[in-house]
Amino acid sequence: MRVILASNRGTVMELGITPIVTSGLVMQLLAGSKIIEVDNNVREDRALLNGAQKLLGILIAVGEAVAYVLSGMYGSVGQLGVGNAILIIVQLCFAGIIVICLDELLQKGYGLGSGISLFIATNICESIIWKAFSPTTINSGRGAEFEGAVIALFHLLITRSDKVRALREAFYRQNLPNVTNLLATVLIFLIVIYFQGFRVVLPVRSKNSRGQQGSYPIKLFYTSNMPIILQSALVTNLYFISQLLHRKYSGNFLVDLLGKWKESEYSGQSVPVGGIAYYVTAPSSLADMAANPFHALFYMVFMLTACALFSKTWIEVSGSSARDVAKQLKEQQMVMPGHRDSNLQKELNRYIPTAAAFGGMCIGALTVLADFMGAIGSGTGILLAVTIIYQYFETFEKEKASELGLFGF
Repeated sequence: MRVILASNRGTVMELGITPIVTSGLVMQLLAGSKIIEVDNNVREDRALLNGAQKLLGILIAVGEAVAYVLSGMYGSVGQLGVGNAILIIVQLCFAGIIVICLDELLQKGYGLGSGISLFIATNICESIIWKAFSPTTINSGRGAEFEGAVIALFHLLITRSDKVRALREAFYRQNLPNVTNLLATVLIFLIVIYFQGFRVVLPVRSKNSRGQQGSYPIKLFYTSNMPIILQSALVTNLYFISQLLHRKYSGNFLVDLLGKWKESEYSGQSVPVGGIAYYVTAPSSLADMAANPFHALFYMVFMLTACALFSKTWIEVSGSSARDVAKQLKEQQMVMPGHRDSNLQKELNRYIPTAAAFGGMCIGALTVLADFMGAIGSGTGILLAVTIIYQYFETFEKEKASELGLFGF
């Protein structure tokens, strides 16, 4: 059936995750900026916010599905036929509903963490595994080649008489995943995990229980992966709007300023070749960087600035600013040794805004480094995958520690 054309622009699960992530961010920003009043201590308020987020996610999924189909993203409606067009819309909407249901399943206690985070990490890891071990063959002008970098390495070593040339081709081949891309991915994974351990630990103690000591750790990645999620959501929606406008009004000055697109020769997907959409996209290779250094410079500045600003903004709307943390510590009757209660916020202000901004810039810099090195899955994807997997590791360790404490170990 032609309904499977939906997979040409990304899997239906990927398209289903986007509106749910967007709706979650919108509701969090509305609640954090006090546009809507939500008391997280009241069960009814939390339930209303959760329901509103799901409803908004479904509405966004329906709107994006209809826009994709009517814009001709999967072919003109005349060629598809009304029946197939409706089936594609239903397919994309149903993917969003499945994501909501699976996320709800995990949040009810049948798993760890957030379902959305798990789906994002799974999609990215699937992409990395597929590009490393894909058995699909592609003819790029030099004969049939395996798409997977590892399989291509062994295939070239076995079939080519000149082993040195075979190794060079396996490590540096263009337009298909190569071993260098795979090694760059592993390196970025290790670097991000190493930076996860950077933190400043502030000592705190209880007012009421003498001798009860504690600590409040402020990580380098204080806002975790939120800066890159917000940046990715911004760029994804920019791509979505730009592609829709380009298909309908190509040649218009403002539309071309937003982004010019063309079909990729190898993947068949649309790629930006001009406008803002092009400049906020990572250069495809080192040769592309050398040919257009302004593109590389603009992308680098955009990533660093966007991640730092999003990180600073997020602490204000998510309840993790110095003011909010000081309030939480006071409510728990916790004080910082050597400092008065009135100075608690001032002391936290020395660390939290700096950690948020600098940590956001570090995340942006690691993303740029991954993109410039040609890591598989894009720098944004790798950063998301590593930080989400690390969060799951920390959650698992906390659950394990609480269970050991419960049984007296």
